[in-house]
Amino acid sequence: MELALPHFLFGALLAALTLPRAIRRLQLSRAKHPSLAGHTRLARRVGRAIPGYSYDATRFFACDDAPADVVDARRAGFDRLAGTLRTRHGRTDAMARQAARDISDLQFTSRYRVPFQFSAYLHEHLPSGGFVEDSRGVMLRDLDGFEFFDLGGAYGANLFGTDFYKACIREGAERVAELGPVLGSYHPCVADNAAALKRISGLDEVSFHMSGTEAVMQAVRLARYHTRRSHLVRFCGAYHGWWDDVQPGPGNPLAPDHTYTLRDMDERSLAVIGSRRDIACVLVNPLQALHPNASAPGDSTLVDGSRRAGFDRERYTRWLSRLREVCTARGIVLIVDEVFTGFRLAPGGAQEYFGVRADIVTYGKTLGGGLPVGVVCGRADLMRRYREDRPADICFARGTFNSHPYVMGAMQVFLERLQSPQIRSLYDGLDERWRARREALNRRLDEAGLPLRIEGIGTIWTIDYTRAGRYHWMFQFYLRAHGLALNWTGTGRLIFNLAYGDADCETVAERFVAAARQMREDGWWWAAPDADHRGIRRTLLREMLARRLGRA
Repeated sequence: MELALPHFLFGALLAALTLPRAIRRLQLSRAKHPSLAGHTRLARRVGRAIPGYSYDATRFFACDDAPADVVDARRAGFDRLAGTLRTRHGRTDAMARQAARDISDLQFTSRYRVPFQFSAYLHEHLPSGGFVEDSRGVMLRDLDGFEFFDLGGAYGANLFGTDFYKACIREGAERVAELGPVLGSYHPCVADNAAALKRISGLDEVSFHMSGTEAVMQAVRLARYHTRRSHLVRFCGAYHGWWDDVQPGPGNPLAPDHTYTLRDMDERSLAVIGSRRDIACVLVNPLQALHPNASAPGDSTLVDGSRRAGFDRERYTRWLSRLREVCTARGIVLIVDEVFTGFRLAPGGAQEYFGVRADIVTYGKTLGGGLPVGVVCGRADLMRRYREDRPADICFARGTFNSHPYVMGAMQVFLERLQSPQIRSLYDGLDERWRARREALNRRLDEAGLPLRIEGIGTIWTIDYTRAGRYHWMFQFYLRAHGLALNWTGTGRLIFNLAYGDADCETVAERFVAAARQMREDGWWWAAPDADHRGIRRTLLREMLARRLGRA
């Protein structure tokens, strides 16, 4: 005779088994940011569903239904701007167009410099440059001999000015010249660099890599190896390189299965981190303090002007302190990714600036003294790549060009100069000095009635637009026409270096305001009285739906 389990007991047992999982799932869902950046799988699906289309010569100038006189002003302004850039930068533009046929990176950056609907027409008519052949102080010179103020900052690598890095590379090369490009063995400067990095990071051991992306990959691999846990936590919008596990959403062909993307600066995220048993490490990029829960800003996504940024040092410090406590309590490895911010906020990096201690720190960019590098610094128990009692259980990581003599030589010079009184003095009052420069420019913009505001953290600035509009991305080309060079992400990130003096910043401010005035005069900042960000997004959604349905 079979004994049947009563239905109510079966239901109770099933609930007991499934309820904890449902609660954890709900907790995880609540810890995700409501934006697409917080829901990476959905973002990938949405990205794949968006149809490609381009505005024609009419729609390009009138996608916001501007009146005829404004459209005419835009056309005339665009023609003048294009004529200026073609005439003044003819050789530079010719090389950029020729090289783009062979270099896939140029094809990508050219295509995604502005919102995709505008890209084809703009690329056909407006030169974008991309080649330079000389640098002096805070200036760059293109192939036509025209000089720009450098606001691209070599994507963050240029912290002390190009002259500084030229000297580091030159002197570093001389130090290792007798050894040359011998790989596998170490030049003595490697030992000096490791000792210096231990002092700066406050950690026990160091490993050298070839890029910041590679350094983060190794840090995560070590955390997984030693905790025997599978998942990593990254915070919404944070960039940690372009490898699969840390770049969910658009841009990654795969959907990471071992990554939790949580809200930055949110107690609900701490609840998830403090309760799950599968989290090996938490990744923090301190640059997110400038725009929490938002992806790195770029003009290719500037469709309506709703981009916002703002930095609250005290609040972010409190958040990192709470995060440190939870990670310590749960045995989770806290990794501070300083590839971008390392040495930019303080001589001891973000750990010094925010007063938090990481288990592992990654460095890159400026640390190479002008040459490419990645570095991992960590606790001794986390840096070991093997187990004494399990000789086949290893955590492999090697690279042919790790600890390349010329990179190590330039790094040695960089680290020595970082300790010099001349360089240390640049950090005195750094926050106050750059805040004052930012506020002075904002006053000028307010007085001129221009729809712009500058936010920033130290030498890293971003432009917010205070009015809804479809054409804010055009501003990068007016800045170029006025001698201000940005990187391909446009006005989302202006990266200064510490060689900028007050006179340089004054000239930059004058050119910045002049460029904004010209853009206004050319009609690009016209907006209907009832224009708002939501209305613009609705218009774009209707366009995309029409295209998906095969309508014009």
